[in-house]
Parts: sequence; C-alpha cells; structure tokens
Amino acid sequence: MAGNTYGTLFKLTTFGESHGKAIGGIIDGCPAGLELDFEAIQKELERRKPGQSKIVTQRKEPDTVDFLSGIFEGTTTGTPIGFEIVNTNQKSKDYSHIKDTYRPSHADYTYDQKYGTRDYRGGGRSSARETASRVVAGAIAKQFLKDIKIHSYTSSVGELEMDIPYKDLDFSKIDSNDVRCPDDAFAKAFIDRIKEIRKEGDTIGGVITCVIQNVPVGLGEPVFDKLHAELGKAMLSINAVKGFEYGSGFEGAKMKGSDHNDIFNADGSTKTNLSGGVQGGISNGMDIYFKVAFKPVATIMQKQETIDANGNVVEMQGKGRHDPCVVPRAVPIVDAMAALVIADFMLRDKSIKL
Repeated sequence: MAGNTYGTLFKLTTFGESHGKAIGGIIDGCPAGLELDFEAIQKELERRKPGQSKIVTQRKEPDTVDFLSGIFEGTTTGTPIGFEIVNTNQKSKDYSHIKDTYRPSHADYTYDQKYGTRDYRGGGRSSARETASRVVAGAIAKQFLKDIKIHSYTSSVGELEMDIPYKDLDFSKIDSNDVRCPDDAFAKAFIDRIKEIRKEGDTIGGVITCVIQNVPVGLGEPVFDKLHAELGKAMLSINAVKGFEYGSGFEGAKMKGSDHNDIFNADGSTKTNLSGGVQGGISNGMDIYFKVAFKPVATIMQKQETIDANGNVVEMQGKGRHDPCVVPRAVPIVDAMAALVIADFMLRDKSIKL
C-alpha cells in the first residue's frame, strides 16, 4: 500500500491499524533545536480522542503518545522523530458480523477489490483512528510555526449553519463546549441536533472552518504547488471529507469581478479578503481561511441493504461504538493538517526567515 507519507521537507509517514497493537508515525525534516511542549502535544490528542463527551464514540482510549527517537532532553535533534500510540480498548468482536459483508459508503469494497484482502476490524488502515498520528505531527508543526496561529471550529451541523463572520468570533471559546463552536447559541443548537440524530440511530455531517493568521507573504508556488491546492489535498485526505473551499469559495462564482476584486492598500494588504489570503497560489499576508465539509458517518444503527463478498444481497446493521457526527473530533485534525502544510512551505521557501 502506497501513499502513507505527506510533505516535501517536513514529512509525516504514519503506520498502524485501528485494532492493531499501536498506531504511530515518523516525522522527517523537523529542524533541530526545537524545544517541545509535550503537554501541548498531549492536549491536542485529547481534543481528538474518543470517549471525551456524550456526542462522540464511547471507545475509551487514553491516546498517550510515546516518543521513540529524534528528541534529546526535550529538544528535537533534527533526526527522524518516531512515535507510537498504543491501542488499549479494541473490541474487534463488534465487527465480526461484517467479516464477509461490505458496509455501504465505507472502504470495505474498494479495499477488497484493490488489495484482495481487508482488515474488517474497524476498517483497519482506513479507520479515522489513523488521524491521531497526524495530530501528533501537527502539534509539533504548530510549535515550529511560533507566531502563526491556526484556529479551526465547527461552523455547521447538518442544516444548521452559523452565519457569524470569523472576525466577530472569540477563538478562545472554541473548546468551551463539546462541539467546538465559539458561539454559545449555535453550540447548543449543534449539540441538540447531534443528540437527536443519535437517538434515531443515524448520523449527520457538518462543516469546519479554519483560519490561519500571521502567515508571511510568499508561501506557495504558482503552478502545481499552489498553497491552496496543497491545503485542499491535505484536507481531502482526512476521512469523511467531501468538500473544500477557500476564500469566497463557491459563493464567489455568483459575483461580478468588480465586487470580488480585493483592492490594495498602500502597504500591500487588501481592503477585503475574498481571495482568502492566497493569490496566484501564493500567500499574500492576509488571513487564510477555508471550509472543510464532512459527510455523515457511514456506520449507522439502522438496518441497510448491502452485498457480501460473494455478491449476495444481504441486510446489515451497525454495531459497536461510533460517532453520530465526526465534526467535533475532526477540529484538531484540520488544525494539524493545516499546520503540516504551512510548516512544509516555510521550510521550502528559503527567502523566509524561520
């Protein structure tokens, strides 16, 4: 299986399966001399871990990271940083009923057809549990980025959409509630909706908005390595993501150029920021902001028609512990992937002082 590495200079390779002994990764290219805040890294993992509230999966995992290499006396050495997170609460028997059955909208069928085998216990490598390794690497990237600030938050759940511009929000309130929304009223509405859906044995999707501030001018290349293209690739690599838009996004297609153009100030900043902080594939110094759309979790506690490995039409129903909405736990994953992209481009652009 290829495609387990992300990045050009700041690289992350992940390994492990949902119900295996452990998951983990190797970070290659992290500069030497970075003094790490291990509590901050663990805090990011706790934001993503299962069992943290009543609106997420009740699988209980401490998600404690153990660093194996690349760090000496709390400081990076410049050599590969190896780490692992031991799985402690697997319940593989919860998946025995799908050993020869393909779950609708999961990777079961495509994995079996491509590789001739699959790990049916929680999806194996296709499980979102793999993203814990991304969060570790992203937390280190955040510390490398120093003054660059990344804030992701839940901006919609199902048909409920927060219509408050990000500049009017208090990002310090993102973690003040279980759904990670910085507005109290919308947070309550989102949580209530997720609870309703869970009682129905169903799931629901949502959208995460991400804002990256204090990005220097000049990150990104103008052809195939556009900054927004790499951000899009990073976000679309996250499980359950169905869409990505930055700046004005699809709404910009409804506008006239005279309304959409960002007029310059004398210092090179712009009066508006419909470009989303990226012009010609290169950061322009304004805030970078984008949205990431997540589909409803595919495993539902309702009976569905599907097929088995022999092509027979069968009926199945989800069992075990699953998220009714993936969005609250995906917020730190979006943060992490954004940090990996920006860190990689910072290292690639030698004209920018680190």
